[in-house]
Amino acid sequence: MHDDAAHLPGVADDGAVPQEGAAPSARAARVSRRGLLGTLGGGAVGAVLGGAAVALGRGSAAAFEPAASSAAPATAIVEFMGEHQAGIVTPAQDRMHVAAFDVTTTSLDDLVSLMKDWSSAIGFLSRGLPVGGSAGAGGDDLLSPPEDTGEAVGLTAGNLTVTVGFGRSLFVDAEGKDRFGLKSKLPEALIDLPHFPGDQLEEARSGGDIVVQACADDPQVAVHAIRNLSRIGFGRASVRWSQIGFGRTASTSKAQATPRNLFGFKDGTANVKAEDASVVDEHVWISGLEGESAWANGGSFMVTRRIRMTIETWDRQNLGEQQLVVGRAKASGAPLSGGEEFTEPDFAKKGADGPLIDVNSHVALSHPSRHSGAQMLRRGYNYTDGTDGLGRLDAGLFFIAFVVDPRTHYVPIQNLISKQDLMQEYVRHTGSGLFIVPPGINMAGSYLGKSLLEG
Repeated sequence: MHDDAAHLPGVADDGAVPQEGAAPSARAARVSRRGLLGTLGGGAVGAVLGGAAVALGRGSAAAFEPAASSAAPATAIVEFMGEHQAGIVTPAQDRMHVAAFDVTTTSLDDLVSLMKDWSSAIGFLSRGLPVGGSAGAGGDDLLSPPEDTGEAVGLTAGNLTVTVGFGRSLFVDAEGKDRFGLKSKLPEALIDLPHFPGDQLEEARSGGDIVVQACADDPQVAVHAIRNLSRIGFGRASVRWSQIGFGRTASTSKAQATPRNLFGFKDGTANVKAEDASVVDEHVWISGLEGESAWANGGSFMVTRRIRMTIETWDRQNLGEQQLVVGRAKASGAPLSGGEEFTEPDFAKKGADGPLIDVNSHVALSHPSRHSGAQMLRRGYNYTDGTDGLGRLDAGLFFIAFVVDPRTHYVPIQNLISKQDLMQEYVRHTGSGLFIVPPGINMAGSYLGKSLLEG
């Protein structure tokens, strides 16, 4: 347990953020023996010297302050501060590592200190710096673990974005009990996602109190971010599940080409694009909340679904069947009603055997015209987790979508897809989560989640 922010290793007594290059005070560099004993137990103290616990240093701060850096070219850096969190409308990077955490403390002060420490660390990481600054992965203190794990030293920032969201379970437990005095601030739209038809969810791959999405153009940069936040959270939060992804399955900018999923089809042709500001405002960003839920304005809801694809079965289907299921031509991505990739599908156009686009195809059932115009911004990734015990690929899509309200922009869509989509024969949903992403940091001295935790 941590007593308060002023006693966290690496936080100055006055709450100020130490500047890069400044020598840490003796108090900042020291690991509290009492704190470690309380968290680890006397028999685990020896593990500290082996690196099982983290001594936060200059990167730990009472609030985030911008850090100047020449460690990476400006083109490789995505600004961390802003009205909204990065990693939502940011052009989708090539690699992803998402982790959900369970908060293991019962203290609101500890939760606040965790978010402050994470915000400070993200500020360094997003600029291609080790946690704590240029000396974070080394230094002269041989008796404490380094502030940063060090595997990203020498790499650029890789357009890293780290996006943080809160699950319903952070507000109330399974019985509805208020965990941290935040129940009154729980937005109505932060629901428990229903069990959709066909779901085969695994508890160990679902839910979580806090989610962290790290995206970058370099897989080592993304993994490095999650690894360091996990170390920093030691004693306050533990990893519930995580997923590494590659090959984005959606474009979030008009400058990006449409990628392909593991079924070999272009994915996300009709996705919301960042350049369409009015569409993003309507379908992605939360606004208009009043009272105790107003803290969430400027944020978004994040849906996560781990969708395993039955690759071997799919690969044995003929091209005509595959295209029938999707509703698009595999090579070009054009709708089966004709045209090019971005031609609007014509669901009324008929051929000799009926509609050219099957009414139960994925394109037909997921199109906004079937859902009162509701749209979502997708940021999913392919994944491959080796093979199962029968030699089949454990691979598929880690679906991520940001929506203004899951009750209108996700649940009805997934309900229809689960019941009628021809693609359901080839997929299995094994993980599920819903989180609310708070607004970004738009001023020095703030931190992610402050509007909820202190507002």
